Amino acid sequence: MGLSFRSAEERAQFAERLAQGRDEDASREEQRTANRDFSQVYPKGWTRIRALLNESKSRAPLLLYTFIAEHMDADGGALVVDQETLCEALGVSRTTLWRAITFLEERNALLRVNVGGSVSAYALDPTEIWKSWDREKEKAVFRTKTLVRKSGANAGVKRRMQLMLSEGQPELPLDNEVS
Repeated sequence: MGLSFRSAEERAQFAERLAQGRDEDASREEQRTANRDFSQVYPKGWTRIRALLNESKSRAPLLLYTFIAEHMDADGGALVVDQETLCEALGVSRTTLWRAITFLEERNALLRVNVGGSVSAYALDPTEIWKSWDREKEKAVFRTKTLVRKSGANAGVKRRMQLMLSEGQPELPLDNEVS
């Protein structure tokens, strides 16, 4: 079934409507993805950052917190990364990293889910820091951006990640009822 136009003017009007529709679609997509790399820090997040500065004798917890905030996935607010990559990125030892993770977990500033081996998924409280290009967030979806070193490729971790991702995307609760 083809379109038949009676005149060149009708063809021009149709082409203009098509172009206008494409422009509107592009504009909607541009609005939807506005601030794609922007991390939103809510008042509760600024309070958390000040508390980390005041409570910790080490700068490592704040370095870890801000690193996760910067690198977490914009589609869901989580980051999957191995410990060696974190240590290298933060310039800290494994012991210091573990102390920072424990410090943040004890204060409910960080949720860590072990993926396998030295790889974990890290999520921050979405009422403190949120990174998304979506304008609204009804729930915190557990999707991830995964950082790995090329030399750290491990078949077992890859297999577990593929299995975890094939089983669907579990959701993180927005309240403190994380077990």
